[in-house]
Amino acid sequence: MFYKSEIKDFIRIPPDLFNIPIEEAIIKRVRADYDNFISKDLGIVIEVSKVKDIGEGIIIAGDGAAYYETKFELLTFKPELHEVMLGKIKDIADFGAFITLGPIEGMVHISQTMDDFVSFAKDKTLAGKDSKRSLRVGDKCKAKIIAVSFKDTTNPKLGLTMRQQSLGKLEWIKEGPAVKSAPNKEERKKEKKQEKN
Repeated sequence: MFYKSEIKDFIRIPPDLFNIPIEEAIIKRVRADYDNFISKDLGIVIEVSKVKDIGEGIIIAGDGAAYYETKFELLTFKPELHEVMLGKIKDIADFGAFITLGPIEGMVHISQTMDDFVSFAKDKTLAGKDSKRSLRVGDKCKAKIIAVSFKDTTNPKLGLTMRQQSLGKLEWIKEGPAVKSAPNKEERKKEKKQEKN
């Protein structure tokens, strides 16, 4: 989910920026400090949208820089559990697919890509046995966030699923649910054995 967040912070203006207007210096430093900043509380900072208020500056002995209490607005992206997002498959491995979701990447385990037995091919595709559906790099998909971890703030992790109705490759959603083929003779025998047990 994208958010506009208002932040209040003391911004340090080093002496080499004293020669430009204070508003310009503040914007420069806020962008340097907050562009691509990631935290559990804010999420991922996409952009510093505007500086709203600049307080009076103070100088701390021994530092030489000026500090200004500043109020500014950030555009952030914070992934939420159960949020459904549109993304594009960036890469496929034998264990699943990596999907780019705006400024972050998530992973769909192979078991969560479709409601079918899925196999991996060397040409980087995932294919369903019965449904004959396949996923390739570049496919646009809808996925639901089922796990969010900011344990490593430099590389947050998202777990995704595409097994529920209205999720998956966009073409699948238009087609509707996959029609499973009728069981063959061997599959019917297995089903009967399982029913007896």
